[in-house]
Amino acid sequence: MKKQLRSGYTTGACAAAAAKGAVLMLMNQTVVTDTGIDLPAGVRAEFQLHGQSFSPHGASCFVVKDAGDDPDITNGAEVHATVTSNPLRPAFEKGGSKIIIAGGVGIGKVTKPGLAVQPGGWAINPVPRQMIEQAVNCVLSEFNIQKRELRIVISIPDGEERAKKTLNARLGIIGGLSILGTTGIVRPISAKAWTDTIDAALDVAKACGCRTVVLSTGRSSEMAAQKHLSPLPEEAYIMMGDHVAYALQACARRGYMQPVIACQFAKLLKIACGYANTHAAASDLDLSLLLEWAKAAHVSSDNQAIISNANTAREIALATGFDRTLMEVVAGRAMLASDLHAPGIKIRTLLCGYDGVIVA
Repeated sequence: MKKQLRSGYTTGACAAAAAKGAVLMLMNQTVVTDTGIDLPAGVRAEFQLHGQSFSPHGASCFVVKDAGDDPDITNGAEVHATVTSNPLRPAFEKGGSKIIIAGGVGIGKVTKPGLAVQPGGWAINPVPRQMIEQAVNCVLSEFNIQKRELRIVISIPDGEERAKKTLNARLGIIGGLSILGTTGIVRPISAKAWTDTIDAALDVAKACGCRTVVLSTGRSSEMAAQKHLSPLPEEAYIMMGDHVAYALQACARRGYMQPVIACQFAKLLKIACGYANTHAAASDLDLSLLLEWAKAAHVSSDNQAIISNANTAREIALATGFDRTLMEVVAGRAMLASDLHAPGIKIRTLLCGYDGVIVA
């Protein structure tokens, strides 16, 4: 029986829960051990609080992020909220309470245009900000507080180190992690983190004026493309992973109708076969189809024999010496398949060899 995977919570949900817990302690002047918040997904979630401290003018605590069974880089991170309270100055009295949200240690700052947060701002996305404000306003309403200024600082102590394992720097998020999430819930083994990153990277490329983009299936292919192509800004390089169809459709939505795809032969063959996702769990190599294409293109009988007896795409590529006719056949099929995913798109392919050099 297949195990049911467990969902978890986003950094935005954890930040909102920590902020609510800190404000509750500030108002009650007593330790709060847990709290619940309403998530945008329409459910309520309960969170344990840790590291509680409070004084008449401030309070802090943190939530340990539980990403469930999703292999999230932020799983286990401590999402801290520190709240300080000041009386409102006369200029703010008509507007009621004021909530200021800022980033602290381990939270990145945005340095490039195109993201949900403007350059210069803390990388705390709009929905998490709304969640924090909603959670805090809930406490203020409970205590009937209408004239107060609260400054809430969100931090993740090891956020800068964790961010090194993400694409944040490429996107222009420097110094730490982003506070993310649109539903508050992390679905296990979900493609959403990848597709969100593809969208964000393309938005940054567009905002930075990139005239074309290079989609790569992995870092080695991307590095080969960077060496091979004329100098392009780093924003032009988009790590799409296995999400070919999504990346092409996202390109089309932004007017990138002639993107470059950089990949190794096995991935190129899967793209040519029409797979929307090239991950091993979502697609199989069809070497018999490749043999049909090779015969139709009059690829040499020796290379046809290699295809017939091969077990892997890598074996074919190396044994045929990246036969030019065969590579052109597969690239042409990849172009046709890409048009089916995103009508009107005309890709250019860069085939990366196993030594980090573009071979076709």
